[in-house]
Amino acid sequence: MFIDTATILVRGGKGGAGVVAFRREKYVPKGGPSGGDGGDGGSVVLVADVGVDTLLDFAGRKHWYAPDGQPGQGKQMHGRDGDDVRVALPAGTLVYDDASSELLGDLDEVGKELIIARGGNGGFGNEHFKTATQQTPRQCTPGNPPDPPEARAIRLELKLIADVGLIGKPNAGKSTFLAAVSKARPKIADYPFTTLEPNLGIVDLQGYRRIVIADIPGLIEGASQGQGLGTKFLRHVERTCVLVHLLEIDPTDGSNPITNYHAIRAELAAHSAALADKPQIVAISKIDLLPDLADRSAAVELIEAELGVKPFTISAATHEGLEPLLETCWRRLEK
Repeated sequence: MFIDTATILVRGGKGGAGVVAFRREKYVPKGGPSGGDGGDGGSVVLVADVGVDTLLDFAGRKHWYAPDGQPGQGKQMHGRDGDDVRVALPAGTLVYDDASSELLGDLDEVGKELIIARGGNGGFGNEHFKTATQQTPRQCTPGNPPDPPEARAIRLELKLIADVGLIGKPNAGKSTFLAAVSKARPKIADYPFTTLEPNLGIVDLQGYRRIVIADIPGLIEGASQGQGLGTKFLRHVERTCVLVHLLEIDPTDGSNPITNYHAIRAELAAHSAALADKPQIVAISKIDLLPDLADRSAAVELIEAELGVKPFTISAATHEGLEPLLETCWRRLEK
């Protein structure tokens, strides 16, 4: 199951208290205060981990609390610090304060860390307060001076990180294309909204080159206002560098490919101006459905004239035109 949003509660550990103690040992002529400081509380640390793909782990676990520090002991013994809790997240996760919606951090690359809830400091034992004029202090401080451990509710939003994003109406052939060029195995069927979650595929090109492609589902007219799958997956398009817009040469629902193109472009612009400005490659898919070369050529020329761009023509079923399209994606990425 693909989960790309979650809200959790995080809290740092409490600091341990300092203690009042005195050293009294036989044959030791000089004693004095020996109360140790308390240990620091642990912190909650978010980490972008290569082995995590979704936020599924947070659907059933909402509380992430770090352990408290231990109190100090006699003989100037420092209390044990609480261990940090390291929370593994997918790379591409945005972290927001749930109350204020303030962006706290962006875990946009593997290995990046964010301390989201710091633990409290340990208190001072009476050994800390000894001076030349105060040789028997009987004071100590509780844990967490001067501030308590941090605690907050945070909202996690995952935006998949990919080089290329596949966009287009449902049944435009995005999943079939991804399966043809990579080892990804998305669900493929002849009805709209077959794909209900984004899929990632890794494409290997000659010369040890690699492209990560994301199949973004659910884009229809009105998606930016919540139609279809709504804005649920539009956020994933923002992480891509290049968009490949697939148009059916002969849509099975009887719609017009040119109208479909402008509808998707309008939804991207409504969601984000930056999204609409991303580099785009137009590809006409399923050209094998028009076996007559004259009909195919006429349809492509009409689309090219209406859009003002020269589209690629591809067939994921026969692998026709896939290699030139992928090479163009690579050159766009290099720029």
